[in-house]
Amino acid sequence: MATDHSSVLIVEDEPDLADLYASRLEDEYDVQISYDGNQALESIDEGIDVVLLDRRMPGLSGDLVLETIREQRLDCRIAMVTAIEPDFDIVSMGFDDYLVKPVSKAELIEVIEGLLLRSAYDEQLQEFFAVSAKKVLLDGRKTEAERLTSQEYARLEDRIAVLRVRLEETTSELADGDGYRQLCMDISQQQSTEDRTDD
Repeated sequence: MATDHSSVLIVEDEPDLADLYASRLEDEYDVQISYDGNQALESIDEGIDVVLLDRRMPGLSGDLVLETIREQRLDCRIAMVTAIEPDFDIVSMGFDDYLVKPVSKAELIEVIEGLLLRSAYDEQLQEFFAVSAKKVLLDGRKTEAERLTSQEYARLEDRIAVLRVRLEETTSELADGDGYRQLCMDISQQQSTEDRTDD
């Protein structure tokens, strides 16, 4: 799912570790490094696709960097990459994934690819709903004869068909991931538990 334009910001206060992550990823992505939270907030912009964020840093912690990014509504995915074992405080945090150090190159790439895939799915889904809403509107306001003779309407139908195929492909890719499969099983199990509780 990585493209030539996929960019990753590594936010890690241990320079050797940050540089190691960068060396593992630079063949796949456009990589930037920030060695502290303040530098990260200065360098992050709309061009960043994924942020790998350490939680425990001197000065501005990763938790505060995360909060600030979300408050600024920057359109990026964030994975915490930290030595801090997850606790119940993560429930209220706005990250997209969480890795506990040490992490391998394969783990880093798997998380980044998963986050990029989820972003692509979100964009495809938004466009699909937008063009589908236009079709529904035109279906209700124009006669069948008017729709059949409209080139714009034909292009709209073609776009919907293309988006539907892309969504199916992306959904299939997501379903192939172990984490997604586990999430679906967890949701299904939770639903079954709630159904039994309601009875």
